[in-house]
Amino acid sequence: MTAADRRAAEDAPAPPEWARRPANLAKAVTAELVGRIVRGVHPSGTSLPPEPALGATFSVSRTVIREAVKILQEKGLVQVRQGAGTMVTPPAMWNMLDELVLAATIAEDETLAVLDDLVVTRRLLESDMAQVAARTADQDTIDRLRALVDRMDQLVDDPIAYREQDRAFHDTIMQASGNRIARGVVRSLESQVINTARYTGRSERALCVASNQGHRRIYERIAAHDPAGAAEAMFTHITEAWLVRRTDNGDPSRLER
Repeated sequence: MTAADRRAAEDAPAPPEWARRPANLAKAVTAELVGRIVRGVHPSGTSLPPEPALGATFSVSRTVIREAVKILQEKGLVQVRQGAGTMVTPPAMWNMLDELVLAATIAEDETLAVLDDLVVTRRLLESDMAQVAARTADQDTIDRLRALVDRMDQLVDDPIAYREQDRAFHDTIMQASGNRIARGVVRSLESQVINTARYTGRSERALCVASNQGHRRIYERIAAHDPAGAAEAMFTHITEAWLVRRTDNGDPSRLER
């Protein structure tokens, strides 16, 4: 250890007091470093502290730190440069489909811009899948969609049960489209935010009623085998549902893309 490394280790913050030491230290350290990078504790263009300092901060070995840095590289948050250390990359290089990166970014995003982007992405993919489903859906799929819409009409006073059927409705359409990649992306994105209050928003009865009116329009267009109508109905439903759920923060014009 060099003199500079020793000084960095001595100046490092006190180790965190973990009530229960994580079973996988590298993953625990990675999660903490992802949060620190996203929060700007380690800004883009700067280097992470050296291994001894990080090891002292988390009370772990250099091996654990190296594994954590390797995971950060895989997530696109850092680059290891010979002679320059481990550099934090710009946000444009981060893997936003990664669970830790997306969750940390959403938690720090007061403008809701990231959630707006998530909704725009979901809207694009689900509108296309609704269009395909309207061409390919068999009678069993159409019957299932009708049953789900009818069931949601009965659940408007039970937001939790309503949301479960809501997800089943959308997933039925995605499955009917046969696009496993697009469905996987939407499910991955939603899994990160489905229990986040900033995404789910308010849950009054009137909002559930309005939401299911959108579902019924989508179902009717798919049942009529109207691809363009189904795509438009899905586009409108996702846009309107998000606009009434989101807070007053941010710029809703982002959804006009």
